[in-house]
Amino acid sequence: MKRRIASWENDHSVPDEFYGPLLCEALGRTGAELGLNHLTGHDARLLETRYPPSAESAIDSVRELWRADLNGYEPLLLAQPSEPAWHEASLRWLVAPEPSPPRSGEQQSGVRVGPADVAAVKATSDMFAQLDDRFGGDHARHALIQYLSRDVAPLLTGQYKASVGRALFSTVAEATLLAAWMSYDACHHGLAQRYFLQALRLAQDADDRRLAGSILSAMSHQATFLGRYTQAATLARAARMGISGVATPTLLAQFHAMEARALARTGDARACEQALTEATKALERRNSGDEPEWITYFDEAELAAEAAHCFRDVDHARRAVAHAENAMSGTHVRSDFFATMVLADAHLRAGEVEEASRVALDALDLGEQLKSARCVSYLAEFRQRLARLGPTAVLRDFHEQASGHRLWLASGALLRGSD
Repeated sequence: MKRRIASWENDHSVPDEFYGPLLCEALGRTGAELGLNHLTGHDARLLETRYPPSAESAIDSVRELWRADLNGYEPLLLAQPSEPAWHEASLRWLVAPEPSPPRSGEQQSGVRVGPADVAAVKATSDMFAQLDDRFGGDHARHALIQYLSRDVAPLLTGQYKASVGRALFSTVAEATLLAAWMSYDACHHGLAQRYFLQALRLAQDADDRRLAGSILSAMSHQATFLGRYTQAATLARAARMGISGVATPTLLAQFHAMEARALARTGDARACEQALTEATKALERRNSGDEPEWITYFDEAELAAEAAHCFRDVDHARRAVAHAENAMSGTHVRSDFFATMVLADAHLRAGEVEEASRVALDALDLGEQLKSARCVSYLAEFRQRLARLGPTAVLRDFHEQASGHRLWLASGALLRGSD
């Protein structure tokens, strides 16, 4: 930063639209006071939460988000999600006209983009997805954003044929969806929502309705986590409605499961069970050869994990235990952590404190390599329920064994910070 300031002074130049606001914040001055009038409205534009009105605006917005995120722009990292944005996104996507092909390259300047470039983005994104699954969203999130900002952003404004453009937009939408998931897992919820919105618009312009539906489903997942259950159910239904003509059984199963998760939180056990029944029926019809590669992870174990969450939330502890015991994949570390914690929580609700403690220790062992604020929040909720039981020999022994685990220590710090 010192080198940049010296450069501005020596060259009689001014900070750009990213560094200018940071300089204003550091000096406690407005842009006008520092003579940086070109920054007017920059913060408002960067922090606004809306569905991009065009492909060009989505490109501009997502590039700006990547850059600000990469540079640790605190107002963005601490931003809260917008409830109206969820409604606007689902409605705007549902009623959107037929997408025009992404702007193609004969008239554009910039790098030439071909199928090999798209394949490279896909392979790199897949690598980051594996890291996210194994180590949590906060492990390599910054590295992913760096890759998107420095390597992928120039491709979006490059030269490409319409067919390559559609493939590029779809692949970048998938990578931006991963950035959203990782930001959500790190509990940067406003930032995650903004990435979800940009990914949805990019998928729309790629004419990839299956991916767009999956993005709405992911937004539903976040809304449920944040306690916005009505919006979560609406997003899941919009996903199902919006891809009705091209839906696959696995996608339908996931959308029904997301709706069930939201309904369980509202206490509507009957509607929740009906949604789970529909999810089960859909998954039984799946044909792996017709499923997008990125949804194949959603299998019987994943559905069992979703059902376990649902039955826990409607206080059917025994049924939650039964489903959670079938939810361990053995291959997806973070998903297995969540399933194990739900199993521990279900045992606790069933009055089986010793078994709950044993299972929670298994989860802590699983989570030792995870950097995930969501995992910490699951543990914090479990700790709060344990605290209501009062001191016992079983719990004293559990606390002693748990105290050496990093995630357990983090959950304690989270609870102390919320007091």
